[in-house]
Amino acid sequence: MADNHNFPPQAYQQHDDEIDLKELFLALWKGKWIIIFVTAIFAVGGVLYALSQPNTYKAEAVLASANDGQSGGLAAMASQFGGLASLAGISLGGGGTDSKAMALATLQSRQFLNAFIHKYDLLAPLMAVEKWDKSQNKLIYNTDIYNVEKKEWATNDQGESFQPSDWKAYNAFKGALSISESKDNGLINLSITHLSPTIAKQWVDWLVIDINAWVKKESLDEAKRNITYLEEQIERTSISDMQSVFYQLIEEQTKNLMLAQVQEEFAFKIIDPAVVPEEKAGPKRALICILAVLLGGMLGMGIVLIRYAFAKKD
Repeated sequence: MADNHNFPPQAYQQHDDEIDLKELFLALWKGKWIIIFVTAIFAVGGVLYALSQPNTYKAEAVLASANDGQSGGLAAMASQFGGLASLAGISLGGGGTDSKAMALATLQSRQFLNAFIHKYDLLAPLMAVEKWDKSQNKLIYNTDIYNVEKKEWATNDQGESFQPSDWKAYNAFKGALSISESKDNGLINLSITHLSPTIAKQWVDWLVIDINAWVKKESLDEAKRNITYLEEQIERTSISDMQSVFYQLIEEQTKNLMLAQVQEEFAFKIIDPAVVPEEKAGPKRALICILAVLLGGMLGMGIVLIRYAFAKKD
């Protein structure tokens, strides 16, 4: 019987392309001036870029949901009459968690933000500002795209206006807007970052006012529609028990209207209002310079190692 295990010994193959750390270190040492030169160029470029970026300022307000912890009022109504309302085919609203989620979604929606931009004419301060003059508390606009005196957008050689579309304005505003919710206490941080600290604070104040007014109007309109619908149902039915249910629902919807009309902070209550920031939020110039140096150093070492690899093959 043949022995299948008697194979001829295989000689160990030594490859010339094995990595030698000592050779790599010597190659980097020999190319140290290339690394230093590339790193220095990136360092200078990083410093110049960091210095060319204007300061930005962040104004922040702390908000709480107006429906959180609400045992009476709209939440109690929704809990007490929710079953009857669903039978009638209407919604009473309420529900603190749902109301807060809806208000936060509205605050970040295209419809609300575009309406907000047009209402306060924020397109130029949002899209055409180059920097902020601190001594005069004045915005400096890019005159190539916006005429401050005429309040008109410039046009290009083809006659097309530089005025941004609603889509671009929405994306720009979303970039300046920041909304975060604390998992511990449910408080909401609403902030705006802008070149002008005064404008940042002003926009935060306007946002809180307008989102409360927007949600309040939606609630009022819904309550009025519900009342109209219930009144129509009363006329259509002759069953006294159903009429009694409809009258109870109309009473609760009327209370909704009364509560909404007297409540200014309808969606969010201001816990800590925004103030004009005195310290800049950005740019992080030191971080920019550090990243530029690291990038330059890695690129320099990459150039040296590539040259070493080609030289070794030759």
